[in-house]
Amino acid sequence: MNVKFFTLIAAVFLLGNQSYAQKNNSFNVKKQLEYCAEQASKTLKVIPDDGTSPRTVPNGSKDWKFVNYKDWTSGFWPGELWYLYEATGDKKWEKEADKFSQFLKPLSVSKANDHDLGFQIFNSFGNGYRLTKNPEYKDVILKTADTLATLFNPKVGTTISWPHNKMGGHNTIIDNMMNLELLFWASKNGGNKKLYDIAVKHAETTMNNHFRPDYSSYHVIIYDYETGKKIKGRTAQGYSDDSMWARGQAWAIYGFTMVYRETKDPKFLDFAHKLTRVYLDRLTTEDLIPYWDFDAPGIPNEPRDASAAAIVSSALMELSSYTKDANLKKEYLTKSKKMIVSLSDHYQSRDVNSAFLLHSTGHKPAGSEIDCSINYADYYYLEALLRLQKLKK
Repeated sequence: MNVKFFTLIAAVFLLGNQSYAQKNNSFNVKKQLEYCAEQASKTLKVIPDDGTSPRTVPNGSKDWKFVNYKDWTSGFWPGELWYLYEATGDKKWEKEADKFSQFLKPLSVSKANDHDLGFQIFNSFGNGYRLTKNPEYKDVILKTADTLATLFNPKVGTTISWPHNKMGGHNTIIDNMMNLELLFWASKNGGNKKLYDIAVKHAETTMNNHFRPDYSSYHVIIYDYETGKKIKGRTAQGYSDDSMWARGQAWAIYGFTMVYRETKDPKFLDFAHKLTRVYLDRLTTEDLIPYWDFDAPGIPNEPRDASAAAIVSSALMELSSYTKDANLKKEYLTKSKKMIVSLSDHYQSRDVNSAFLLHSTGHKPAGSEIDCSINYADYYYLEALLRLQKLKK
């Protein structure tokens, strides 16, 4: 999403990846973007006019389940619409993106209920401001960043993820890395400079506490509220406290890559490479779409998670642009592209429902959103397609 990133990645790609570009010509990105626009147009026709947005299509159903602006996924649908506006230049998408973004505006002036404000506001108003420079959008982003910062606990060094879910201490989930981009952006665009320090501290604390010796991620870390000491690592949505939950590792790869972009601190780049290495080395599926948890006991009969693949594919394209090792750069780009091709060839929702992708898994331990279509899978799939299009150009 970052403008500087897109400029940099294009330059790096042109310098060293002609052979990759030649192989890449067989995959028609424009065709996939047109598919996404067709599917989104179908979805627009069935959304109730009540301020809700589409979140998921259950397995076996053709019908979306809708959520209001408070749901943690509420920013992904307007984000998709902004990306479609970017892809097509069609004012239809700008109008719809603005409409669904506006539903989220109350979040900027409400008390922070959880860490997901970045997902909600930066994916919607953030993309909107990047594409239109509408000052109203900027105001919403800056107010929301201040709201998110109220969840920061300086004794721990992270923002709490779920303030209302005590879990025996100050809880921080790996997903929270994604929401730091909101803080970084605000600090550089007229917001409080302390937001930058909060984001860096959160990333450093997470780097030091959230990972096992092999660099696989816990889902949740519980800290002591007063001393900041790490109490334990556990899971909520993964198979077990000691397993590598696929989407959690994806959030980590994407998150630390973004933190390097914003700070240029080499320790974050090095860490992003290590997180990526364990993910790619443990990825055994031929199509590079992971099972929902790398340690799930029923593999190969476990559900896949297309959302994790979409997130990692997008992240790998950015990470490749910061990678000086030619072989590693080639590996990242080749595998990223294969993930997108696999999603496009075998995971699209065409003729099943009006989402973009099938076969994502939300919260299997809770029996929720298993092997279904989910809006955040669609969002990062579309983002990955746009990033790939910029590489080809």
